[in-house]
Amino acid sequence: MSLEDKIRQLPASPGVYLMRDDAGTIIYIGKARSLRQRVRSYFKASGDSRYHVKFLVARVTDIDVLLTDTEKEALLLENTLIKQHHPRYNLNLKDDKTYFSLRLDTRDEFPRFTLVRKMPRDGARYFGPYASASAAREVLRQLTRIFPLRHYPLAACKARKRPCLYNQIGQCSAPCHGLITKKDYLALVEGAMLFLEGKGRQLVAEFKRRMTEAAAGMYYEEAARWRNLLRSIQITVEKQKVVLRGGDSDVVGFHRQGNRIELAILFIRGGVLSGSRLFSLGWELEDAAGIAAFLQQYYTAEVFIPGEIFLPLQIEHAAALVELLEELKGSKVSITCPQRGTKRELVELACKNSESAVRERDEATASAATTLAELRQRLHLIRLPARIECYDISNIQGRFSVGSGVTFRDARPDKRNYRRYRIRTVEGQDDFAMLREIFSRRFRKDNIEKNGLPDLVVVDGGIGQLNAALEIVNELGLAGGFDLVSLAKSRTARDAAADTVLKSDERVFLPGRKNPVVLRQNSTPLLLLAAIRDEAHRFAIEYHRKLRGTEGIASGIDAIPGIGPKRRTALLKKFGSLQRLQEAGLDEFAEVEGMNRSIAGKLYERLHHDGA
Repeated sequence: MSLEDKIRQLPASPGVYLMRDDAGTIIYIGKARSLRQRVRSYFKASGDSRYHVKFLVARVTDIDVLLTDTEKEALLLENTLIKQHHPRYNLNLKDDKTYFSLRLDTRDEFPRFTLVRKMPRDGARYFGPYASASAAREVLRQLTRIFPLRHYPLAACKARKRPCLYNQIGQCSAPCHGLITKKDYLALVEGAMLFLEGKGRQLVAEFKRRMTEAAAGMYYEEAARWRNLLRSIQITVEKQKVVLRGGDSDVVGFHRQGNRIELAILFIRGGVLSGSRLFSLGWELEDAAGIAAFLQQYYTAEVFIPGEIFLPLQIEHAAALVELLEELKGSKVSITCPQRGTKRELVELACKNSESAVRERDEATASAATTLAELRQRLHLIRLPARIECYDISNIQGRFSVGSGVTFRDARPDKRNYRRYRIRTVEGQDDFAMLREIFSRRFRKDNIEKNGLPDLVVVDGGIGQLNAALEIVNELGLAGGFDLVSLAKSRTARDAAADTVLKSDERVFLPGRKNPVVLRQNSTPLLLLAAIRDEAHRFAIEYHRKLRGTEGIASGIDAIPGIGPKRRTALLKKFGSLQRLQEAGLDEFAEVEGMNRSIAGKLYERLHHDGA
């Protein structure tokens, strides 16, 4: 059956269509309320005149369809199939990590805040998102200074003989030791939630009432506590600027540049602008379809869904998306395109943010190209160092020996290609042998076929480390396959009698050259090399510490009957460190995959009562 005949016979019902090229590859997946009407619109001679659509249609040789009962089901199926097949002409939201949020489960006896990435629909309250872990932790630090809620699992706190240090500095009310009633503690929890929701003025009024009541009843210590809380809150509330009246909203803006679309989301929580997030995505079709595809993929992940979403333009099938989001959220959601007033100004602000991000990225790209060209010239490299790799070793007297490999592409970290190496064949402290093992594993034939070769490899050290690396590269038959240099750290001249501390320059050693190249200090090429070297060192140290912590957990639990490799791995995955394991409670142990109440009890007894 020809493509024309297949299109002519399509049903007028909801579903998903899959467009294929002459190789049978799926190049575009779409949804429709009426498959016949939607697919025909692509191929009408007088129909869709958009350039990108014409380019797509020219490559289509076959179309498959999947029928659904409703438009919402079509939307869900489309989302699933896009994530499965990654078609070229669909928006592919690869950056699916969620930002950090604060979680509070009000069903706990004495609730506490924890830092999480995902927002499952588990009945807990979530606040955020925050742009980074450090931003979320800073909010949490400020929050506990105002509202002294507990920091650790309740069982771990109760196992202590006395309240923790946070109680002594006034940042924990110590419910674990009965220093606050449950009613007063829940009042703090309620205040903290109002504070994070941006309802600061409502909170101020409530705390003023509590302070007045306590003073009238001559409970002066309690009144003083509410007064101190009130002062802390008022200082923070004065700094917040309300931009919208009402609840939580997300404002979406975009800027188009060629076949890429830059999206910005402004997060408004409790009427206050609390943060933003940027996405740079490949998209070759019309703008409205790109924004619709983005909203669909973004909000169906485990992220917070606000009550209102403001867009810069109208999108198709908005009603189906609203229906889906309302089902996920469990309450009303609206998607609108404001035309005037404060909401329209916020949409324009989001668009300005996205345009600014594009401009900054272009400037950074131009700056990186200049830096790499200068680096190539100064170090007499064979090729432009667009892809740079750096390797480092970390161990303590030969123990827990690890290596790291970091990759920078166009002068920026390419973290997807970072690699960690557990040293397997070298005993004792022999850095050259460890480097040989790392290079042998990185530059195996199958690895080269899969990941390619770098343009430049940097090793940490002086002429000795460079010659050792060069010898290894020659042994592997890769001479001339990439440029190789070493970067020696600056050295401090120690002279107690001198008035100033003298530091030598950082030096770059090249193969076949005895004297180093000294790049101008604080020049962008040298700063780039130093940043790559420091990142490799940080990555190696991080892995080294993780292995030491893992051995610490293993030594703490290996002797417990009933805990074998599977349960130990599950405990490692959940808790990560011996300290975190010791802070956990019996219920948390029992929830770990493969654990039961009996084994969890033995582990808790070992950690808390046997002096482990």
